Amino acid sequence: MSFVSTYKPVSFKDTNMFKPLKVGNTEVLHRAFMPPLTRMRAQHPGNVPTTEWAAKYYDQRSKRPGSMLITEGTFISPQAGGYDHAPGIWSDEQVAGWKKIFAKIHENKSFVWVQLWNLGRHAGIREMARDGLRYDSASDGVYMDEESEKLSLEVKNPQHGLTQDEIKQYIKEYIHAAKNSIEAGADGVEIHGAHGYLLNQFLDPLSNKRTDKYGGCIENRARFTLEVVDALIDAIGAEKIGIRLSPYHTYGTMSGSKDPCTIATFAYVIGELEKRRRDGKPLAYIHMTEPLINDNSTGPITEPVVKKHEEGTNEFVFSIWKGPVLRTGELGENPTLATKLLENDRTMIGYGRYYISTPDIIDRLENGLPFNTYRYKLFYGQTEEGYTDYPTYKEAIKLGYK
Repeated sequence: MSFVSTYKPVSFKDTNMFKPLKVGNTEVLHRAFMPPLTRMRAQHPGNVPTTEWAAKYYDQRSKRPGSMLITEGTFISPQAGGYDHAPGIWSDEQVAGWKKIFAKIHENKSFVWVQLWNLGRHAGIREMARDGLRYDSASDGVYMDEESEKLSLEVKNPQHGLTQDEIKQYIKEYIHAAKNSIEAGADGVEIHGAHGYLLNQFLDPLSNKRTDKYGGCIENRARFTLEVVDALIDAIGAEKIGIRLSPYHTYGTMSGSKDPCTIATFAYVIGELEKRRRDGKPLAYIHMTEPLINDNSTGPITEPVVKKHEEGTNEFVFSIWKGPVLRTGELGENPTLATKLLENDRTMIGYGRYYISTPDIIDRLENGLPFNTYRYKLFYGQTEEGYTDYPTYKEAIKLGYK
């Protein structure tokens, strides 16, 4: 292994990166955060986080006091899942595992938010059929691709458009998971409304063909997402809630900019969140994925193909929403862009793959030191290798990194 050599690192010491910022009920001491990073190390069956490995992993990445970490996507219920080795937070055993992990983060005087995940039609089709669970989405039979359709019919578990009662049940499961997260010691939760997962499937007209109050116009397609927001505000308080959105992502056959109303859709959602903020129910933050296309299109075993969407911009969020904005997407090797984005005093910057490979990434951002290269083929393996064995800068020098 070696240091990244494809760009020249710079110091962020004298930028807004190292100014404190109030996020919900916490105050971060720097603006570089760890975004949700799927790692597939949970125990199966049970979707229980591997306490020994995961506690060490999150401990390593929270050593710098005042850091903000968002957990990997965490299932709110078995029906919301479909990946054997992703963690959940619906059971007592899962909560007990997360308590130990969150305690490590808090010992380091850092903060942790749980990303609440509901896969919808991204779920493992065979796994859902094996476990007797529905293959859910916004609408019946609107598959991501021919392969998904063929497999779902083969295992006799066709894609199911949720009934209104099933939507209500999911909202109850979001509430249960959010309360469990706070019980386990989390500082807050992040609602995953991005990247083609269930809430995004309701937002997008390509996947949502409903004709009831959850389909058709923008207000209807946004209803499920906003009902989840309101339910969690009532359950745990607005300042313990963030939400992630990805207007331009096409992963999971979302519209991206192919839909001329994409910005209108997300502007409506963000406007509704701003209304709640002005009414005394301010969410802690909105987390925006930068405009990217072809993201993760090559799957989990090879290097992803990621391109910037040159015609897209998330800048519209600032003209609507007046709270903190978290931004992620290919910023690790673009310090010039990261510096520019940080000029807005409500901005935080997420470093995904380099937070995996560089446990002391905050110190390196401050001092202008290179990141470690990452091993993409080990991102989703069920081993400790590629998970907790990345060195700090001092350790890397001793190991002969160049």
